[in-house]
Amino acid sequence: MKVAVVGSTGMVGQVMLKVLEERNFPVTELIPVASEKSVGKKVKYKQEEFTIVSIKDAIAAKPDIAIFSAGGSTSLEFAPQFAEAGITVIDNSSAWRMDPDKKLVVPEINADVLTKEDKIIANPNCSTIQLVMVLGPLNKRYDLKRVIVSTYQSVTGTGKAAVDQLNAEISGDDSVSRVYPYQIFKNALPHCDVFGDDDYTKEEIKLMKEPKKILGDDTFNLTATAVRVPVQGGHSESVNIEFENEFDLDEVRKILSETPGVVVMDDVKNNHYPMPLYSEGKDEVFVGRIRRDLSQPKTLNLWIVADNLRKGAATNAVQIAEYLVEHNLV
Repeated sequence: MKVAVVGSTGMVGQVMLKVLEERNFPVTELIPVASEKSVGKKVKYKQEEFTIVSIKDAIAAKPDIAIFSAGGSTSLEFAPQFAEAGITVIDNSSAWRMDPDKKLVVPEINADVLTKEDKIIANPNCSTIQLVMVLGPLNKRYDLKRVIVSTYQSVTGTGKAAVDQLNAEISGDDSVSRVYPYQIFKNALPHCDVFGDDDYTKEEIKLMKEPKKILGDDTFNLTATAVRVPVQGGHSESVNIEFENEFDLDEVRKILSETPGVVVMDDVKNNHYPMPLYSEGKDEVFVGRIRRDLSQPKTLNLWIVADNLRKGAATNAVQIAEYLVEHNLV
């Protein structure tokens, strides 16, 4: 299995290499790809050094799978070229997510939609992934009516420059350039990605659209507010879910605890609940603070946390690749 990792020097690309190694994905030949300025440099994988190649050389090498984490413009330009060469692309950018001809996949929820014909497969937004891991099984049982989600997102979602800004502000270093319009240390910015004409950010629109596509259900309403917080690893979400049908709290906990990839941490008497500090470096989605909304019927409140670089990006992409291999789709 020849595997190309496009964007292998980036924050997510580095985690992808780590996850491929940890999960012992059947890589017989690794093809690390990065921008022209990185070509010829080395990356480490399984104690070996591999030379970074250009994206065009990667296409010529004919990998079986190419996992992209190099930004939307790169994906729009080059993913079709890989696909035309018969290479299956798993793309981590937003470029193809809402394309009606491309599948948007969280393996535990909807991997069964994949076929051999799918040559460009979209990896969802990091916040979307952890959200649908919880919404999916609950929708099957109780039927979603309306979802309100407020996110508390790590600076790693913006990239290395944002981590550098936070660390510089913590240490009092004014020489590092700002990625955000304001300081992030000791602050919270209700501003993830750019604002659109409707005054929602792109991140919020992704959260409002992607779950419907993944769940194959556009009968429920969803609204979002996305907030950047001074946390270095892990996104958190406060989620209010109104169902069409009545639910039982013990059954909700049972459904979620039996969902692959979901861990219920819900013992408030012992201060046991999900936190980004706990999720960092882990692949599971953690859910807690499960309780009824006392203001209206058939409505649930809960708190969801996951490592945005792992399940929110790299791990989900590798899991898609694992499904393709396991079901002989590549």
